[in-house]
Order: sequence, then C-alpha cells, then structure tokens
Amino acid sequence: MNNNPYMTIATTRILILAANPKDTAKLRLDEEVREIEGALSLARDRAQFQLVQKWAVRARDMQRALRAVDPHIVHFSGHGGGEAGLALEDRVGQAQLVSAEALAALFETADSLECVLLNACYSEVQASAIAQSIPYVIGMNQAVGDRAALEFSIGFYDALFAGRSIERAFKEGCISIRMAGIPEHLTPVLKSRSIQAAPTSSVLAADRATVATIAVPDAIASASTALDTTSGMVESAASTAIPAAAAVPVATAAIALDEPEGQVPLDSPLYIERPPIEARCYETIRKPGALIRIKAPRQMGKSSLMLRILDRAVEQRDRAVLLNLQSAGSQVLSSLDSFLYWFCARIERKLNLPAQLDTYWQGPMGSNDKCTDYFELSLLETLGTPLALCLDEVDELFKHPAIASDFFGLLRAWHEEAKINPIWQNLRLVITHSKEVYIPLNINQSPFNVGVPIDLPPLNRDQTVDLIQRHRLQLPDADIEQLVMLLGGHPYLLRLALYHLAWGNRSLASLLAIAPTEEWAYGEHLRRHLLNLQEDKTLLNALKQVVATPEPVQIETAAAFKLSSMGLVRFQGNAVRPLCDLYRRYFQDRLGV
Repeated sequence: MNNNPYMTIATTRILILAANPKDTAKLRLDEEVREIEGALSLARDRAQFQLVQKWAVRARDMQRALRAVDPHIVHFSGHGGGEAGLALEDRVGQAQLVSAEALAALFETADSLECVLLNACYSEVQASAIAQSIPYVIGMNQAVGDRAALEFSIGFYDALFAGRSIERAFKEGCISIRMAGIPEHLTPVLKSRSIQAAPTSSVLAADRATVATIAVPDAIASASTALDTTSGMVESAASTAIPAAAAVPVATAAIALDEPEGQVPLDSPLYIERPPIEARCYETIRKPGALIRIKAPRQMGKSSLMLRILDRAVEQRDRAVLLNLQSAGSQVLSSLDSFLYWFCARIERKLNLPAQLDTYWQGPMGSNDKCTDYFELSLLETLGTPLALCLDEVDELFKHPAIASDFFGLLRAWHEEAKINPIWQNLRLVITHSKEVYIPLNINQSPFNVGVPIDLPPLNRDQTVDLIQRHRLQLPDADIEQLVMLLGGHPYLLRLALYHLAWGNRSLASLLAIAPTEEWAYGEHLRRHLLNLQEDKTLLNALKQVVATPEPVQIETAAAFKLSSMGLVRFQGNAVRPLCDLYRRYFQDRLGV
C-alpha cells in the first residue's frame, strides 16, 4: 500500500540547494547529491519525481529557485551556524549567514512546499521557525558529521522514493546512520504540524499553531548516549584532490580512509592511542564524582578522545551527553541566567527527558541555585544511574568572564559535593579546552586545578609510524623522518598528509615543497593561525623571535604559554621552539623573518 502523500501528484519536484562557501570547511556535497540521484534511478516510480539542483547558492538564487521550480520538497546541504543562520554564498563566494526568520518568511510564500530538509549543523533553530508554516521540516540539533549527513540522506530518499511517508523516511534516515556505526542517529529532528490531509491533493492542511518534534522511536534510539560532534563551521582544511606529481607506493591491502577532518569515528582504524592517556581516562570515568580535564590545541584529538571516553561510559550503562559550548549563541551568552537555562535545557533535551526545567526556574533564588536544584532533584535522581557529562570547548566562556566565573565555580562546587553526597557521585564530568585559563578564578572555586588533568601531546615517532602503516603506506625511514620533522606529530596535519599520499594525489617530494604555502590543503589551517596572531601584536612579535632562529629561544612567559596553547610552539626547558618545520617555514615567509 502506498503511504506517500506525494504519490498523488503527477510529479513531485525536489529542489536541492547546495552551498559550500570558500571560507568554510570542505563538504562532500557532490557525493550526497550523487547518492540521491542513485536512489531515484533505482526507484520503481522514478518518473513521478523530478530533481532540480542549484549549486553555490546565494540568497537571491534561493528566492528565484523557489519561484521558478515551485518545489514540494526543498533539500539544503551546507553549513549551519545555529542561531546565526545557514551559510549561503555572497557575490564573491564567501559565507553569508541567513537568519531563521528570513528563511521562515521565504518558505511561507512557497505555494506547493510540504517538506524542508536542512542537512546542516545546528539547523534545528531554522527548522523550528520554518515549521510554523510548512508541514514537515527536518533539522539537526547539533553538529553533524559528513558521513552521518550522507547516510541520513541515503536512508531518507531510499524510503521516500519507495513510497514511504515523510515520518517513515525520517526514521529510515536515522536508522541508516546507526547501521553505519555512527553515533549520531539522535542528531536529526523532525518538526511536524498537526496534519489533516486534503482529499484531492498532496498539499497538507494543518493548524499552524501546533508544532511537534517527532522523536526517534525507542527501537532506534535505545542507546543512552546523545553525542554532539565538534566540527566548527570553518574548522577543517579542505581535502580537495590535487593533481599528482608522482604516485606514492601503497600496499595492496585496501582500507576505507576517513576524511581527515573532525573527530575520528569510533569504528575507525585510524585512531592512535597515546598511552597511558586513554587507559587513565577510561579508569577515571568509572569513579564516582569523576572530573577529567583535557587540554590541547585545536585539532590535536580532544574530541576524538572525548568520544571514546563517553563510549566507554555508555558501555558501563551510564547515560552520556556531549555538549559543545560553541553552539551557545550570543543571546544565550547575554547573561548567566539565560546561559544556565540553556545549559539545563540542552541536557534535558539530549537525554529525552520530560520537560521539567521551568518548574525549577521559578522563585527568587539565584540562577546557580536553580541550576543546582534541577540537576540534583530532577536529573540525577530521575536518572538513577551515573551521568557522564562532557563539556567541549569551554574556551567559549573565557570571552564572557562574568558568566565563566559563576559557571566554573558551580562545576567546582558540584565536584566537591560529590565527596559527601551520594546523589552527586553520579555526575562524572569531562571538560575540554584549548587555551590556558587566563580569567581570574578563585583557586577554591576553579575546576581547573582539581580532577585528572590530561595534556594531549603530539604523536611520537612510533605512533607516527603506526599511523603511516594503518594508511597502508610503505615509506622508507628517510621519508618518515622528513614527515616527522615537517609535521612534528600533529595528528590532524599528519592525517591530512597521509590521506593525500594514500590516494596518490601527491608524491612526498611535492608535498614537502608545497605544504608550507596557502596553495595546498594546509592553507586554511595556516591562515587561521596567522589571522589570530595578527590580532595580538605581542604574540606576533614573540613568534617572529621563535622562528628566526633554529635554536630554542626564551621569550616572555605569558607569550610562551599562549603560543603553546595555540599549538604553534613546544617547550624545551624554559625555552620554546616551533612545534614543527611546517610552522617555521610558513611564518618565516609570511612574517618576513
């Protein structure tokens, strides 16, 4: 029996809008669209669907396409920035954020539109706004990895083209994510108005005042974890194939290479342990009232380690929530009260608990007390099992000292309470940050001087060799030494290089020559560091001193620690030297040293 309301019209028009601005991370949009086309080509009723594609979409292009195509389904693939909006392109190909309100107003004018799929990070904000006038809207409640986004599209359209309903297609998309072994099946959310089908058309009438979020059923969402990935909107360097100067020998055994961006998936063979760090973290997360503090520069593997800690917590039947504080928008960070309310609301949502927060957010008590009561009396007592709570990128709060002081003091108070209160022993905290803590915190109210500290170092030579071998590359010792010197064991830089070598996109000789330039795949990573330095002349001048000499050099202490937290230098005694030759060569050139 055909349950798809779209099958009642001669042709269902699907408008695919794709945008990957030049200043954002490279996405696999072409692969996603190719999979959608492949699903349609296999459909029995493929003649009843029409795909229309628009690439490098600008705001004006989107408006014109809706008018020209009059679609029944709009599928957007690209980047999302939460409350900031979806990233379209401006006239020169740079990112232009379009707000939820603007998108809602635009889609409300579409005559035939019945479903909008926003396959972009943190797009639940836009989905909620659009759902006031469109029957079905799908968004993402956190960052979504490339693989998860692709798997969701495949499952969704396979079901849709087979005549399934939107609700069923949504569930099939979530199942596809889980079947691929990706712990992000709770990320997609379906917003739906109360629906009453019109008798002679696929256009769905509904009460616009009623909007519901369709949850993934228990059979699909039985895992306790609700994980946020930490891929920032402009974080990862592009991995575009570059014509090879010469092929690199690879072993005959095949390997599925992950894209070298974001966190390393749980099932990936490319995650390299750095003993005894993992074992120490796995042991600590089992302990009542545990607190783990992971500090490392960006792209050094914090998120990948964190993912494995939470996976270990789930294995021991704990509940687990990963919350990236970078997803808190400016409105949330406008006051302590709004931030703590958002903090509690996100955790409640990720745990799929009944809405109880407003009950605790009343009365004359301060925000800290309301938050504490909610955690103790609602979350921890209701769960009845340990809760592993990972707060990723807490650096975001360093920009808001008034909020940071109270919030970090609250975390410290909860950690101390766990020593005497059995309820609080069920809270196990994992905190990650990149920067040194420069905001003034009372030594007795800071979570940064208690618990188990984890400093993630670069990969050593043996670990580097292990990663090379896992890419099935056969490199002589001399080539390995050149890679070690060039990249200093930096996990992301090393994975990106090995990815291109394994695919034969570059010979090692050409990679060594082009690596310290903005022409190649390291360009975005290097430019980000340069732009950050240009905002602080003291750091800029300090780094000039460091790269000017081949020997370790002593610089002002604060500058040395800041450059170390950025991942640009490493300490050698009280002196510092560049982390790797890549940084030395690039900054010597760009800073005119």
